[in-house]
Amino acid sequence: MGWGAGGSCTPRPPIRQQPLSEPRVITVVFLGLLLDLLAFTLLLPLLPGLLESHGRAHDPLYGSWQRGVDWFATAIRMPAEKRYNSVLFGGLIGSVFSFLQFLLAPVTGAVSDCLGRRPVMLLSLAGLATSYAVWAASKSFAAFLASRVIGGISKGNVSLSTAIVADLGSPSARSRGMAVIGVAFSLAFTLGPMLGAFLPAEMVPWLALLFAASDLLFIFCFLPETLPAEKRVRWVPEPAGLLGPQCLRGPLPLGPGLTGSPAPSLQQGKMFFFIGLTMATVQGAYARKISPGSEIAAVKRVRGSPGRVGGRPSAAVVVPCLSSVVADYGLPRQKGTIMGTLRSLGALARAVGPMVAASVYWLAGARVCFTVCSGLFLLPFLLLRNLRPPARVAPKAE
Repeated sequence: MGWGAGGSCTPRPPIRQQPLSEPRVITVVFLGLLLDLLAFTLLLPLLPGLLESHGRAHDPLYGSWQRGVDWFATAIRMPAEKRYNSVLFGGLIGSVFSFLQFLLAPVTGAVSDCLGRRPVMLLSLAGLATSYAVWAASKSFAAFLASRVIGGISKGNVSLSTAIVADLGSPSARSRGMAVIGVAFSLAFTLGPMLGAFLPAEMVPWLALLFAASDLLFIFCFLPETLPAEKRVRWVPEPAGLLGPQCLRGPLPLGPGLTGSPAPSLQQGKMFFFIGLTMATVQGAYARKISPGSEIAAVKRVRGSPGRVGGRPSAAVVVPCLSSVVADYGLPRQKGTIMGTLRSLGALARAVGPMVAASVYWLAGARVCFTVCSGLFLLPFLLLRNLRPPARVAPKAE
C-alpha cells in the first residue's frame, strides 16, 4: 500500500469475492454496534462521580481544566454551585470527545473508500479497545482524559457501520439496515447506563473493555468486505477538503449532551433506561416500517408532531430516515466519505450544542433558551423543503 501527496493507496484485491447476504450483513452490523454502544454507555451515569473523585484527589491537570471551567462559568454568569460545575465539566469532556469525532469521521470514511470497510473497521475497534484498556488502568485524570481522546479518534465505527449498510444493493435493505442501527442505539441506551449504575464503579471499565474486545473479535470473524476492490477509489482526498465549509451545508442534528448531570448515577441510569425504551418502542412500531422513498415525508411528520417526550421519539425516526436518504447519494466508492460527513455533522452539533445552550440559558434566561431551541426545530422543515431523494435506478439484469 503506497501513500502519495494526496493520500494515494493501492489496496490488494481480494482473492475471491463472495456474494453478499444482506440479512447477514445487517445482523453482523447490528450485533457489533450493540456491543460497542454497550461499552460506551456504561460510563454515562458514572461520569459526574468520576470527575468529582479526581477533583478530591487534587489532580494537577484536573485543576487546570477546572480553572478553564470556572472562567467559562463566570463568563456566562452561571451560579457557583457544585452541581452546575459538575454538569459543565462533564459537558466539556463530552464536547472534546464529539469534536474529535467531527474531525476524524469523514477521514475514516474516506480511507474506507480506498482500503475497504473491513480493515478500517477493525482498526477503529482496536483503537476503542485500547481506549477502554487505558481507562481501566488509569489512576489519574490525565490517563482518563487520554482514554477519551483515543476513544474520540477511534469512534469512526459508527459511520463505518452506516457506510456498510449503504453498500447494500437493495433500497429496502438499506432502509431496514439504517433502522436496525437505530435499534442498536436504543437498546444500548436502555441497558448500558442501567448496568453501569448498578455495578461497582471499579468493575465498569473492565466490563467496557470486555465488550470492546468481544466486538473486535466478533467483527474479525463475521464481517465480510462490502466494498469490492473494483469499486474503491485510488486516492484519499486531502483532510482539509473533507472538513471544508461545504460539509456544513446540511442539517446539524442538535443532540443532547449525554455527558453530565447532577442526578445520582442510579437516577441517571433510570433516565437513560426510559429514553432508550421510548426510542426502541417508536422504532419497533413505526420507524422500521417506513418504506423506501417516504423517509423525508416521515421526517417532516415527526418533527412537527406534538407531545414528543424529550425529543427522543423524533430522533428515533429522524436519524434512521435521514441516514437512509443520504445513503442513496453518491457513487459506491463515495459512501464512506458521505456517511462519515453525516456522522461528523452530528458530532459537531453534540460538541457545540450543549455549550451554546448553557450560555444562552444563563445569559438570557430559561424562557429565551427554550424558545430558541424550539425555533431551531423549524430549521429541518426549511432545509428539507426542496430536498428530493435521488432517483433510484434499478440494477441491470445480467
